Amino acid sequence: MAVKIKKGDTVKVIAGKDKDKQGKVLVVEPKKNRVVVEGINMVSKHTKANQQNTNGGIIEKEAPIDISNVMYLHKGKATRIGYKFVNGKKVRVAKSTGDVLD
Repeated sequence: MAVKIKKGDTVKVIAGKDKDKQGKVLVVEPKKNRVVVEGINMVSKHTKANQQNTNGGIIEKEAPIDISNVMYLHKGKATRIGYKFVNGKKVRVAKSTGDVLD
């Protein structure tokens, strides 16, 4: 199935421990059907000291979340996304309003 969420989109989490939170999509993994959202699904990662991180320690970072648990935010409301052909180009369309997103 086609992934309708793209990098840079603002999404709302609709299920899970971070329900009702919003964030910007940082990474999309279409083969795994997962996305990484800024500030969502934070996990603690224990790291050794290295050249980039001389101290090491515990780092908080975002973990991937299933794409079915997020919805695109359009004008402050979560909406589904569809596709439409406009002037011979395939564009994303908000299902709730019919507005062209791209």
